[in-house]
Amino acid sequence: MILRHYDTRNEPGERLSVRCRNRRATVCAPCSRLHAGDTFHLVRAGLLGGKNVPSTVRDRPRLFITLTAPSFGPVHRAGERCRPRRDGGECEHGRPLGCATAHGPDDALVGQPLCADCYDYPAHALWHAHAGKLWDRFVIGVRRHLASSAGLVQSRFPDHARLSFARVAEYQKRAAVHVHAVVRLDGPAGPDDEPPACGRVGQLADAVRASGSRVLVRTPYSPAIGELALRWGVQVDTRPLHSSGTGPDDDAVAAYVAKYVSKGASETGAGTDHRISAWADIGMVPVTDHVRTLMRTCWRLGGLPEYEPLHLRAWAHTLGYRGHILTKSRAYSTTYAALRADRAEHEGHGEPDEGVAGMVAEAQWRYVGAGHTPGAALIAAGVADDLAHNRELVWEERQGRQGAHGR
Repeated sequence: MILRHYDTRNEPGERLSVRCRNRRATVCAPCSRLHAGDTFHLVRAGLLGGKNVPSTVRDRPRLFITLTAPSFGPVHRAGERCRPRRDGGECEHGRPLGCATAHGPDDALVGQPLCADCYDYPAHALWHAHAGKLWDRFVIGVRRHLASSAGLVQSRFPDHARLSFARVAEYQKRAAVHVHAVVRLDGPAGPDDEPPACGRVGQLADAVRASGSRVLVRTPYSPAIGELALRWGVQVDTRPLHSSGTGPDDDAVAAYVAKYVSKGASETGAGTDHRISAWADIGMVPVTDHVRTLMRTCWRLGGLPEYEPLHLRAWAHTLGYRGHILTKSRAYSTTYAALRADRAEHEGHGEPDEGVAGMVAEAQWRYVGAGHTPGAALIAAGVADDLAHNRELVWEERQGRQGAHGR
């Protein structure tokens, strides 16, 4: 006796749509909302407990920190007055060193260099390429500082405490990545273990600030650029998270972190969500001249043998940044896989066939392909033709302007 039968012939286009699991809202809005929700619960569990994480973590030393990129040159800022200068003055390229305009937050000039020729684009691109290494060394530096302040040998720190974190990367208006992170101090066994008595919020904050100011990563030597010393920016923000309610709200912090995982590079204006395959493609990307110059810088540097391991051309669409948007330490909280498994179990709970003695489930699935249904494919083809036509018009207009300037 067949209790229940399902066949895709009753679905639109005789196809069953499945999740693509893309985190970017510009690519798939439904999947990005689901991913952002999972991120919220992942971060929240590490702050308040739940999802197999004990609730005692809310009483541990916890910080919400922000690490910024250094300055690569003066850019326009939003605020009362951008960059007022009493003495005026011009740079070596004949452009003013100041700006007395009060830019609004949505002003297109915000984040753009005052002088593109003075801006250090190679350092910006290479800093992005080494941002992951900077973070790794920052975490190591925090552990070392905590060990030294407790009078421990650095190699023995894992025997007394464990540093857990979840961090997200965000592009600023100037197209430079900065990092928001939740940092928690546990005992050596992780969330189930209490930290040592010497571990306090103040000591953790001191370790974060000290490590943020000391971390240094040197780039490979290049005959064209030399060797650069890369650091974090001077602004290192540390905000204690207290279970008493003083300070930032835990749910608000989790929501703040989750908000950025669904944002693609194109949505923030700092690149595109699709990889660039040729130099000519950079001129077609709908971005500012500042971002386009960064992409071209990545492409040029990626052609130098000394920077080949950085894969700058493959990551030119994200301005050289090749790290994950969200990363966490193993013991911080649950995982995306566990959250997906819990959701699948919840969605399948209470089926009418559940518990029927002797029931056997059989399924025969055949992969057809990824893409649109036949009806949606026609619409997508029309949209693609319109986009291609618009790109051709933009290209012709740009070529015409360049020809006029050449005359």
